[in-house]
Order: sequence, then structure tokens, then C-alpha cells
Amino acid sequence: MCRGTSCLIVPRETRAVELFGERAEKALRYADLLKNEGIERGLIGPSEANRIWDRHIENCIPLTTLFTPSSSVLDVGSGAGLPGIVVALARPDLKVTLLEPLKRRVEFLEEVLELLQLPLKVVHSKAERAKGLFDHVTARAVAPLPRLVDATWHLVGKGGSLLAMKGERATLEIEALAEEKGRKSMDIELKEIPWQESISRIVIIRRIS
Repeated sequence: MCRGTSCLIVPRETRAVELFGERAEKALRYADLLKNEGIERGLIGPSEANRIWDRHIENCIPLTTLFTPSSSVLDVGSGAGLPGIVVALARPDLKVTLLEPLKRRVEFLEEVLELLQLPLKVVHSKAERAKGLFDHVTARAVAPLPRLVDATWHLVGKGGSLLAMKGERATLEIEALAEEKGRKSMDIELKEIPWQESISRIVIIRRIS
């Protein structure tokens, strides 16, 4: 983890082994798929080509430390597989499902899972229509917290949590959620994690009833 401009640059291959262990090669292959096919098919912006590893792969790593062992995870609005595929690569003990409403993204996800030989399930659906209960539901840049809770709360099992990766407006979104929904059925926590030269913010919303 780099927190200043004086930090040494660690090769991507070295970081992959540190973060993903035996799945390092698959993580590197996934990063290359995002950089090439992901950009060609409009799932990743062209300007992100040189930032795939730092901004999209490593940025998801703090999230992987927040899951209970061997739990079920639903990645809502998975898009190109972020953070769901990164979570699955870093935490093979988890049962990860990718939920995505757009067909072209679903097709990309299915191709990636086949190429990487990852036993994940892909569901083609909007969150509002999805069924099932999960220990954890994740979301990265999907919607403001009040809308996100509206769309996903029925998928969070009792005692489970919604984990939302957020930017600088995280605190404002938490205030809006608390004002709109109250806190009787949920416990809200904001984790600010130093990551490279920025802050990674994860809002944890635990279901208590």
C-alpha cells in the first residue's frame, strides 16, 4: 500500500502474488481482459487503460477483508465484474454471485468466468427483481445510498450487510439514508481506508432486524 509520492513502485506481478496468492495469474489475466476487451466493448473507459490495476483491481481489495468466512456474496450491478470478480479471486472461500441487468455486460462476465475458470454464478436481472438472501451484498458506484437500499435491502439476510464502495460524498449519502429510512433496522458504519494516494470509502449497512 502506497501513501505517498516517495513510495517505491512495486511491479504488478509482485502485487498480484501478494494479494491473490495462487490466483495471481488469473488476477493478471483479468486485468488484461479489462484493459483490452473491456475497453473495446465499452465496459471500461478508454482513459482508464493505464489505471486498470491500481484504480480498479487493487481499489477493491479493502472490501475483501470485510466478509465473514465461507459466506454468500451478491455483487449488484457487477458491470465488468468489479468488485465481484476481484472478491472471488482474493477470497476463494466465498460463494459469489454476479448480478447485472444489461445483457452485453452479462455476456462479458460469462466469457471472463469461462476464460478464468471461476465457478461463479451470473444472474441477468435488475436488483429490484432479484430473489434470494445473501450474507453480504456489494455495490461499486451503482446508486446513491437511499436508492441502493431500496433496490437491494430485500436481498440482505438478517444479520447480513450491504457493502457499498463510495467516493467523497459518502458521508452526505449516509445522512440522507438515515434521514429517509431511519436506523431501526440497520446499523451504519463508514470505513475510510488509506489506499495509495487517496481514500477508499466503504459504507457498511448491517441488517439487524
